[in-house]
Amino acid sequence: MNSVFYGIVVIAFVFTGYRQLTWNPDSAASVAPMQALATGMIESAKSSVTLAIGLIGVMALFLGLMKIAEAGGLLQIIARLVRPLMVRLFPDVPAEHPAMGAMIMNMSANALGLGNAATPFGIRAMQALDTLNPNKGTATNAMALFLAINTSSVTLLPTGVIALRASVGSIDPAGIVPTTLFATFCSTTVAIIAAKSYQRLSRIVPINDDPVTDTADAIAIDSTTDAQELTPSSEDAYSEWVSYLALFGITALIPLAVIYGAAVGPWIVPGMMLLLLSFGLVRGVSVYESFVEGARDGFQVAVRIIPYLVAILVAVGMLRESGALQVFTGALGALTGAAGLPGEALPMALLRPLSGSGAYGILAATIQDPAIGPDSYVGYLVSTLQGSTETTFYVIAVYFGAVQVRRVRHALAAGLTADLAGIIGAVAACWYLYA
Repeated sequence: MNSVFYGIVVIAFVFTGYRQLTWNPDSAASVAPMQALATGMIESAKSSVTLAIGLIGVMALFLGLMKIAEAGGLLQIIARLVRPLMVRLFPDVPAEHPAMGAMIMNMSANALGLGNAATPFGIRAMQALDTLNPNKGTATNAMALFLAINTSSVTLLPTGVIALRASVGSIDPAGIVPTTLFATFCSTTVAIIAAKSYQRLSRIVPINDDPVTDTADAIAIDSTTDAQELTPSSEDAYSEWVSYLALFGITALIPLAVIYGAAVGPWIVPGMMLLLLSFGLVRGVSVYESFVEGARDGFQVAVRIIPYLVAILVAVGMLRESGALQVFTGALGALTGAAGLPGEALPMALLRPLSGSGAYGILAATIQDPAIGPDSYVGYLVSTLQGSTETTFYVIAVYFGAVQVRRVRHALAAGLTADLAGIIGAVAACWYLYA
């Protein structure tokens, strides 16, 4: 992200510098390009803080509801549902191994939009998988498949994006639920197929000159001990037919969500609040106390992202004010626009695999633009891209870095292939519903 941030600033400065040197004011009231750039930087910094303040309340609401779901055991229920399917997907991982439980919890958290909870589970899963790795420092087939699924896992509720859309005044903040569900289904399906196909072409080469230290082994063993508590036993898991029935139900919802998404969208947020509160009460959760605890976390999350928003919104604002963004999107937009990917959405599609905070900033800047807004086709598309794809390079760096894997084999290729499928799925769904 350092290179991306610095590169954007340099490009904006060079473009503006050229315009300044060739500037011929038409009148005394004309603003010099460099002065306009400076003004745009200040305004972008102000708007980023204003955006974060508006986001605090909405983020607190959604994380409060998710805390009720977590306290009620919704993650464990999902884990029990998908366990028989996971055994089929990961034949190299023993059914009772701690890695299986950690992977299930990671995917369950991702499905509910709990990104902060998903990352620790993912790291635990990768460390547990490394205990089965005979070639330390080289990704196994199970590691590569898990990472590919993690970067593209089906998202049932993109809570963070819904919160952001609501904070900027969207009249249909949850309208991206059907498009996100369709796009993530496409990306997850392609991720599994790609990982299984690419592993046949990716030969495992042991790294003999990079022994794993005893400390790293100790970390992996400690993490698997924690992960063991997350592993549903064979007695706790649902029958296999229940898992397949649940999968069939989710699959059947996808075309219905796309076809009737515009009509169902306004019901999603109020219905979700009622259902989660009711779920919590049925499960014996103190819904008010749990909601307050989760809302407190939401406040802290919203405050923590202010520096990231300031950095990326100022950089994107500079790029837009300099004219470089218009030149870039105009050149490529003519080609991609015919395929349903307008130039205004290109930066989001290109940056999403590279930087989560950068893509989030571009999303915020795009839907805040008065000429675009959150409820236009471009607004729905960039929101869907944010909610349905993952920061592939970041996930690889964090998860593989936790177990000192240097040879990622086909993991990156599978992840990027899934990202491309997610972009195509997002364009198709948004084009059908909102074009």
